[in-house]
Amino acid sequence: MSLSDIGKDWTELGKNDPLWAVLTEPGRRHGKWSDAEFMATGIIQVNDDLDWLERHGISVPRGRALDFGCGAGRLTNALAKHFPEVVGVDIAEPMLREARRLDRSGGRVRFVHRAAPDLACCENDSFDLVYTDRVLQHLPPDLARGYLRELLRVARPGGAVVVGIPDRAKHPLVGLGARMIPPSVLRFVQRRVLRYPAPMRMHPMPRHDIAAVAAAHGGSLRGTKQYGRDPIWRHVRHVILMGGGVETGLLSAASAPAAAPARPPGRRRPVTQP
Repeated sequence: MSLSDIGKDWTELGKNDPLWAVLTEPGRRHGKWSDAEFMATGIIQVNDDLDWLERHGISVPRGRALDFGCGAGRLTNALAKHFPEVVGVDIAEPMLREARRLDRSGGRVRFVHRAAPDLACCENDSFDLVYTDRVLQHLPPDLARGYLRELLRVARPGGAVVVGIPDRAKHPLVGLGARMIPPSVLRFVQRRVLRYPAPMRMHPMPRHDIAAVAAAHGGSLRGTKQYGRDPIWRHVRHVILMGGGVETGLLSAASAPAAAPARPPGRRRPVTQP
């Protein structure tokens, strides 16, 4: 599946049911998310994640933040409560229109349409916090890893990258099916049987893959936490601290990271291909 195909699918999802496409909670299809309830989930999530980092020694400078795959702006607006400048990037114009409609930041958010396999719209080392959740899972693994490299590129030394993506299916047969079912079959089932406006394919990424990409591009994986009650996928969020260091396990009071060393040389060349 190409990036163009993914863009077309999310454009269709954004036209038909944008809030549900972002948060596919039971009972919320067909416009049953209210604006207030939808946006409140973003505030709760961002507050919880920033508290998670602070409790365990990761104090992110409060300058600029990036919300990659911002969708309808649920997390972008929440980040704007903590950062004076936030950029939201998404592949689907209808999603961005919804995000602008829901924008309550008072001018602190800028939404950017980007439909290329890079973040050439963002400079190196330009964000204190880079945040992406429920986004990379919808991309083929090679494309997801390419975007992850770009997210690391635009994060400042001493900043953090938070990545939310399932690390595995909860049952091996589901994981096997996710890898083996042809896209055309999945598209038929989701559109004709489940009546989705457009298909949403899932691709988990194991923790060791996240750690390897981080280590190769100037960051260290400092913690992982599980969240949600999805019966099919194990959803986790990872935090990567920019500036090098040794990977640790789950964040805990005993595993608070030391100050980040300087970023290794040679990392400033933009990555423009996945």
